[in-house]
Amino acid sequence: MGKKGFTTSIVHGDRIAGSEHGGVHQPIHTSVQYGFERVEDLIGVFQGTKKGGFNYARQGTPTTAALERKITSLEEGIGTICFSTGMGAVTATFLTLLRAGDHLVSSRYVFGNTNSLFGTLRSFGVEVTTVDAGDAENVRQALRPNTRMVFVETIANPGTQIPDLQGIGEVCRERGIAYVVDNTITSAALFKPKAVGASLVINSLTKTISGHGTALGGSVTDTGLFDWSAYPNIADEYRRTPAKEQGLLQIRKKGLRDMGASLSSEQAHTIAIGMETLALRVKQSSANALALAQFLEGHKAVGKVWYPGLESHPQYGIAQALFKGASWLLSFELLNVERMVDVVNALELPIKATGLADTRTLIIPVAPTIFFEAGPETRKAMGISDGMLRLSAGIEDIDDLIEDFSQALKLAA
Repeated sequence: MGKKGFTTSIVHGDRIAGSEHGGVHQPIHTSVQYGFERVEDLIGVFQGTKKGGFNYARQGTPTTAALERKITSLEEGIGTICFSTGMGAVTATFLTLLRAGDHLVSSRYVFGNTNSLFGTLRSFGVEVTTVDAGDAENVRQALRPNTRMVFVETIANPGTQIPDLQGIGEVCRERGIAYVVDNTITSAALFKPKAVGASLVINSLTKTISGHGTALGGSVTDTGLFDWSAYPNIADEYRRTPAKEQGLLQIRKKGLRDMGASLSSEQAHTIAIGMETLALRVKQSSANALALAQFLEGHKAVGKVWYPGLESHPQYGIAQALFKGASWLLSFELLNVERMVDVVNALELPIKATGLADTRTLIIPVAPTIFFEAGPETRKAMGISDGMLRLSAGIEDIDDLIEDFSQALKLAA
């Protein structure tokens, strides 16, 4: 089959690749152990000389491998590793590729748990500097001789800030620094970080890719653009493999074999099914988010709206130039913050819950929940006000959503 479109490739990928008994989906392999007729083959799998074999489910199964192939295709990479959660993927990337004495530069605007993880890295002796990555020059100025990695998210949660993705990619390429981009909010349906020079692409599969709030998962994809032979932290035992494979091999061995953040076959199968409607869901939820953002921005009870699809957004130009849509994530604040709880409780369709990128619209007050532990100083630095409400737009009929917000906002007077 020749090169096909985004959704066609996902929907028919398993069947074309060949599956048991002609099934249109890969089966769920629940085996933990995998046997071999010849012990030489078992040895080859352990030593990495035999490709495509499995020895123990902690490092992968045929079902997770099928999902990895799909994600690799989506991100136009050379390989992918799946993890039990998105944070498992982020943590494994940092802990397997960074050492005490190394320096990491990150966008100041990152997921709350990722920000918390930076504290853990610092306790392990890794220096972390956070900057406003909206200007690549801020990243350049933060670099040191021991900087090994730059990390950003395509669209920040919850403030929707967008880094200078292209400019940062150029800086990292000039300096030979690994460029790690978390593509969770946009997903490959809206943006492919390889286009801006990303070395590794991280996705929380729980969110946009799976999309139904039914499975946890995460992934790391190597784009093939980074020269791992020049990266000082690759262990000697992995230097025996081709340079392009060394980064992912170390992440798999250390992140899955040693740390055990393994994705189950059952969850991998659920995620793979969810992927089939990825482009359709993202198109609808992005359209809903834009319509809601425009409605909220024009409402007399709303003080501020953060959404990259609005011309008022500081990085609107970047979003228009790089993304196929502005995603399902938006945040807003009422003029009368004291009525925030009343308004949220009055909403009938949005579910008052944490989580993101479900087919159903979700809403949560940010400061007293997901960023409560970060403290007021960190929240202020990240542009998170006490009255910020985060909204993850679903795929409901937009007229129903707007009608619901209209009735609830009457309480904000």
